[in-house]
Amino acid sequence: MTVGIVTDSTAALPEEVRAAWNIAVVPLIITVDGRTVADGELDTAEILAAKTQSSSGPSPGAFVEAIADQDQGDGVVVVTVTSTLSITHQSAVLASKSAVDPVAVVDSRTAAGGQGLVTVAAARAAQAGATLDEVVARAEQVAGRVKLVGALGNLDQLIRSGRVPGLAGRASNLIGLRPMFDIHDAAIRRLRPALSDEAARQRLLSLWRRTRPENSDAQLHLVSLHAEVPERAVELLDDVTAEAQPTDSFISQFGQAIMINSGTGVRGLAWYWD
Repeated sequence: MTVGIVTDSTAALPEEVRAAWNIAVVPLIITVDGRTVADGELDTAEILAAKTQSSSGPSPGAFVEAIADQDQGDGVVVVTVTSTLSITHQSAVLASKSAVDPVAVVDSRTAAGGQGLVTVAAARAAQAGATLDEVVARAEQVAGRVKLVGALGNLDQLIRSGRVPGLAGRASNLIGLRPMFDIHDAAIRRLRPALSDEAARQRLLSLWRRTRPENSDAQLHLVSLHAEVPERAVELLDDVTAEAQPTDSFISQFGQAIMINSGTGVRGLAWYWD
């Protein structure tokens, strides 16, 4: 028996990664023109074309079911999107209180690919035979190390939501401005925008390079992220692997709950060093 691992769909883990590490994923909820669906149930284009769309965290009941399915007797660790961005963490904590065996809920302090890396690290420890407390310790260790940086493809969804004034947003789109962001330590930070797609790509790589340790034996764990632009994720992954060989890496698309706010065209990197 091993410790079971559960996460939410904000982690956007590819199916092959979920299967390889036996990770259960609880979908966030998306409301599209008054209709409620699970994250991933509809095409992204259909969601973004709707008159109204919003997202919310899974119910505690959804976590209860996933925990029960993953519980083999050694307990379950649930890794959630950072609690500062969603009620998902709270729902998982509520669900843990009704479990038969011990359940620990870990705040990844990040989202998307960063959350995915924390979850995979927990699952790797579990498959190696770690105890519940050891899996939690490893997840929290990686949560403290992982970095996530990204660049928006455009400001369309931010304009639509009212987060960016329409005139300023459209002007930024016309000149090719690419807002950039950083998610770690439970906060989203705006970075200086890039002036083009190519400038955004180079900035992302530069931010990754700055974290490279002097220790040549350090192991890199990496996710290349995108929102409906897989070719950009492949390009970024190739850029990184030309300079360093990751211990493990994969390409991940942003979850639809995130794309409701970010729109399509996003690309980014999530990583940590061991």
